Amino acid sequence: MPAESRLGAGARLALTTFTVAPVRAGRIDRATAGAAMAFAPAVGALLGLPLAGVLLLFDTLTTPLVAAGITVAVGALLTRGLHLDGLADTVDALGSYRRGPAALEIMKRPDVGPFGVVALVLVLLVQAAALAELADRSRPAALAAVVTATAAGRLGVTLACRRGVPPARPEGLGALVAGTVGPVALATGAVAVVLLAVAAVPGRPWQGPLAVLVALAVAAGLLRHAVRRLGGITGDVLGAIVEVVTTLVYLGLLLSD
Repeated sequence: MPAESRLGAGARLALTTFTVAPVRAGRIDRATAGAAMAFAPAVGALLGLPLAGVLLLFDTLTTPLVAAGITVAVGALLTRGLHLDGLADTVDALGSYRRGPAALEIMKRPDVGPFGVVALVLVLLVQAAALAELADRSRPAALAAVVTATAAGRLGVTLACRRGVPPARPEGLGALVAGTVGPVALATGAVAVVLLAVAAVPGRPWQGPLAVLVALAVAAGLLRHAVRRLGGITGDVLGAIVEVVTTLVYLGLLLSD
């Protein structure tokens, strides 16, 4: 497939994978999947724009906490709740202390176990509380913070799909995207998100980039643990990484407030 065609198909696949945007995915193969995972941070930044708009709009109409709760709900709707579902399934599997196929079987179950419930409640509470605090900042800073966090969450997926990371199953999203992202694409995405983060904390231009880098370091540790326990990555693991990184970046942007 020509480079332009592959990039265009990758951008469409990224939109359909990470949002509810009614875009035809077009051709899907590993080359296209690799382009889509490289585009993931850009899609996250685009997603952050309407979420920041929702937060700032409802902050003028109601309390910051209510505005934050609505923003979290809209975020779940715009992503079909897939990342939250992946978080719950991944935590249930890792919390079971089982390995390999036994752990993967837990991830396939339609119910959510106690570990997954606790993880969902904790992540949603922290994100809502963080957004409520961010709503009190200047509008440009709040906008930059939300866009940074959502972009960084998807950069975590780019990191998880880098070369050398295996899939846990021979089929599914993990098998399609595992090992498809090269070092140049990963470095480009990381630099872009770090630069975006500079404006997220007024008066402390270093804090946003540091929050992103620390969150990615935690994601790398989670990724290694998942590969050791599950044998590789799955779509659920990618969803879990999105939510973990997003939440940690929100926390990092609020330190010393």
